[in-house]
Amino acid sequence: MVQRLSADKLTCADPKLRPTVLTEKAMESAIKYINKKFPNIDFRGNIVSMSCLFFMFTYSQQEILLSQFIMSTLCMFNCAHEMSNGCSDPSYPRLGQMMMEYEHPWKKLTEEFGPHTKSVTSALLSLRMVYPRRNLPAEQWRSSQLLSLLSAPANMLDPASCDTMACEYLSTEVMERWIIIGFLLCHSSLNTNQASQELWKMGLRSGLFLTLIRDEVLNIHKVSEDLFDSIKGYSKRVADIKECREHVLTNIGAMHRERRHFLRGAIKELFKVLDDEPGLLGPKALYVIMALSFSRDEVLWLVRHSENMPKIKMPEDYIDNQMAELLFYMEKLRALMRRYIHVVQRYHVQYLAQFDALVLNDTIQNMYVCPEEESVLMSSFVSALSALSVKQVDNKEEFDFRPLRLDWLRLQAYTSVNKAPLPIKDYPDLAKVMNLIQFHSRMVDNVEELLQETSEVSIFCFYPRVFEKMFTQSSEEMTMKRYLMSFPSVCSHFSNCGHPLCPEEVSKKGLRLCVTFLEQIAKHTSNVVLEICAEQCNLNDQLLPKHCAETISAARHRKQKKPLPKKGEIQKEKPGTESLRKDRTVLTNVDKMHLTLTELCSSYSLTSDFIVCDHIVVPTEFLLSHLETRLSEIIVRMANYNQTTQQIARPSDLLAGVRTYVAGLHSLASYINVDVTRLVKSVLLQQTQPLDSRGGQTITTLYTNWYLESLLRQASNSLIVHCPTMHCFVNQTTDNEPSFRAEEFSDVAELQALAELIGPYGMKFLSENLLWHITSQVTELKKLVIENMDVLVQMRSNFDKPEEMVNLKKRLTGGENVLKRMTIIGVILSFRAMAQDCLNDTLNKHCPFVMGPIKNLKDLNSYEAEIKVTLSVYELASAAGLTCNIDPALVAALISMQTDNTSIDEEYKLSNLLLVYVAVSLPILALDNNSSYSREHGGHNNNIHCLSTAINQLAAAMFTVQKKNIEHELKDFLLMASSTLLQLGQNIEKVEVKNRESIYLLLHMIVEQSSFLSQDMLESCFPYVLLRNAYREVTESACC
Repeated sequence: MVQRLSADKLTCADPKLRPTVLTEKAMESAIKYINKKFPNIDFRGNIVSMSCLFFMFTYSQQEILLSQFIMSTLCMFNCAHEMSNGCSDPSYPRLGQMMMEYEHPWKKLTEEFGPHTKSVTSALLSLRMVYPRRNLPAEQWRSSQLLSLLSAPANMLDPASCDTMACEYLSTEVMERWIIIGFLLCHSSLNTNQASQELWKMGLRSGLFLTLIRDEVLNIHKVSEDLFDSIKGYSKRVADIKECREHVLTNIGAMHRERRHFLRGAIKELFKVLDDEPGLLGPKALYVIMALSFSRDEVLWLVRHSENMPKIKMPEDYIDNQMAELLFYMEKLRALMRRYIHVVQRYHVQYLAQFDALVLNDTIQNMYVCPEEESVLMSSFVSALSALSVKQVDNKEEFDFRPLRLDWLRLQAYTSVNKAPLPIKDYPDLAKVMNLIQFHSRMVDNVEELLQETSEVSIFCFYPRVFEKMFTQSSEEMTMKRYLMSFPSVCSHFSNCGHPLCPEEVSKKGLRLCVTFLEQIAKHTSNVVLEICAEQCNLNDQLLPKHCAETISAARHRKQKKPLPKKGEIQKEKPGTESLRKDRTVLTNVDKMHLTLTELCSSYSLTSDFIVCDHIVVPTEFLLSHLETRLSEIIVRMANYNQTTQQIARPSDLLAGVRTYVAGLHSLASYINVDVTRLVKSVLLQQTQPLDSRGGQTITTLYTNWYLESLLRQASNSLIVHCPTMHCFVNQTTDNEPSFRAEEFSDVAELQALAELIGPYGMKFLSENLLWHITSQVTELKKLVIENMDVLVQMRSNFDKPEEMVNLKKRLTGGENVLKRMTIIGVILSFRAMAQDCLNDTLNKHCPFVMGPIKNLKDLNSYEAEIKVTLSVYELASAAGLTCNIDPALVAALISMQTDNTSIDEEYKLSNLLLVYVAVSLPILALDNNSSYSREHGGHNNNIHCLSTAINQLAAAMFTVQKKNIEHELKDFLLMASSTLLQLGQNIEKVEVKNRESIYLLLHMIVEQSSFLSQDMLESCFPYVLLRNAYREVTESACC
């Protein structure tokens, strides 16, 4: 009920969660009327008196919360109840009256508890031996070596026990709450009993606030002072309160700071010893429970005081930037107890059966009075404990000692009443041994609940601001980075603070905080990892061949005297100088980063996974997610693509950088257990796609755009020339300085690096974009064919009649345009062929056992077989970078161009006439001064040698789509082209055809590159002597 009241109060206080009916303008007057008339709102019904009182302190909490509740909410509920049920809630009149009576709750509560002063005071004074011992300063803890197993090595195996086992781990806050609230409600003993006064003052000196429930706190000095001010004869107590408050403001913060400092060391030592020797968890289990309880008390104290910190001179006492360490070892001890639960059970089962049962039996035998009912209970204790066996632990049987502990409570009730036949106060040994048995039984069947009782810190759920502030403060400390994982781990405690009456209270708050902390830790870790990788990348860059020119130059002139450097000139350091150190204690930036990385990665050792709000949380997955995102961004950034200036990094340079980053990331596996290979594969695989998982551009897109917009666009304008001799593109010599050197981006090494980076998927994307440009050119070519269709039909019929061809050529338009577009297609296909060859080389290096069968399948496949089967095999081979007689991608691109309006016959006619158009237009090339053949480049200066590639591949693809004989069609083209070129020198002045020999060579290139034409076919229609003379002529002109 208290939790439900607290949740409702928080809901009504939060503007975001408050019901809209409480904030609507139209309801203001009604709510004011309700508050004024409360509780008499004309309701009918009988007053039901409260039948019983709850436990004193829970009842006090409830009444205090009830007094703070919004009365209008209660009234509106009753109004709604009356409207829906026809009558008001029967309990409403009594509840309303009680709320009116408890408008000043402390005054009313003191009246109610006044008659119980004697019994309450007696109960509170029983804490005189326990509370002062738990409330000692850190100096006394340290001098007594509290929680230390190493202080007395000889007694390390002795079981830890005492007469008040349960009190050793009882929460200090609970005792303080009992003392403060108990003496507030039953205050008369403060003036008459010195022991009560001393205990009360000790409680007042413990702090400024007590937790009422959740984040509801009680300002103990203010409440006490306000109450005693209104009572006559308590002026001395008011003075005591002020004195205690001053003591708290002056000393208490430093005292708790020192306690936390001591506990950090003590709990760390305890964990190290028990982790090394888990067998000690049996006899020393009490130490673990006490350490957890003590640490939890300090955490709770700091949390409630940090949120409500008063204005004091020493605010740093209420700030702890080392809280992570304390929480970390609390989590470690909890995990240790869970991991070795069988050790704890095995030890305590033997303890219960072989020691506790015997001691209890002797105690019972020494009792001179033992009524029958009490005798039956105690005999059942002995028999139950004596029946225990270690085999039950080995067989993993479930233990349940709740009936035994309940019987012990029943026995205490029987023996604690007045005039009991067996008064328990006369037999303290029985109480001691039963308390010992109770603790030992809990260590067998109730360890998890005991851990929750002594170490859960779900209070952070209601203090998110304090929790986040502690995390931030700890993350700024280098020595605390290894403990940061304790913060998200603590979020798993939040499920313990929920209640079935208010399930919405916790909801996903814990998960949100956990994710926030894990994101921050992963962000810090990934930043450090990638900074180290960046530093390694810079060092690796210094070793690239492009930086060695200066070193080589210096080596050649080593014998010469080196001139002194000019004043102010900084000499360039050689690679490796960063490793030379005069003093090892001087830390470099890389040293600091590795130290930080070690600290951060150590935090991941806390746990591999944990559960928060029914979600399994894996911390390393957050790190991998951050690394994946950042690495993708870095790879794209290393490409240095500038769309405005069309600049981009060379693929080989980018590949070297990527390899350095990958090597650096693999070193992360030596710190924590993460699958770096999966991370790298995921990132690099995303880079082979047009967009990554976040929708961002990848290097595949960047390089595809650059090669299309920069290199191939300039090659289309003959500013860059395809060079078959060197298997690359080269810049033409011009007056203007080129923006980049084409060979540095298109030679074999660079394209192989590109294939390494973007892989087969990326190459396929590049190919698809290249083919899109080809289909655009084919569309324009078809338009030109349609415009000149009649002339082309006549030319096809009369190509062997020179006189008629001369007249028809005069009517033919757009010949230069056709050759230009075919050259562009050839340039694109030549670049694509180079990229495919480099992809093939790369795949042969990485997976030769896969490439072998693919190559064999392609070689064994016959063109005469079913065309669909052939194209399927060619598609597989093309994806692996193998060259095919028919380009399956080009075939697919041409098929996609077809529309329902055109028939296959019409498409065939256009394709056939296109070859006619190209054949009859070839002589035009001889008139271009740039058509000269370059022996150095192995091609023509205006890229017309790429026509051979365009004609062969385009013809093969088009006639495959139209299901025609490719060889027959290309033979007709060869015949027509030969006839046209043989007519070059008949009617044209020699000066105008000075590049005729270069054009003759083009005809030879077409046949040489074709899989369907042969040299015999060429010699049948074009004299070989002309080709021989053409080669001699272009060679001599090149030498001149």
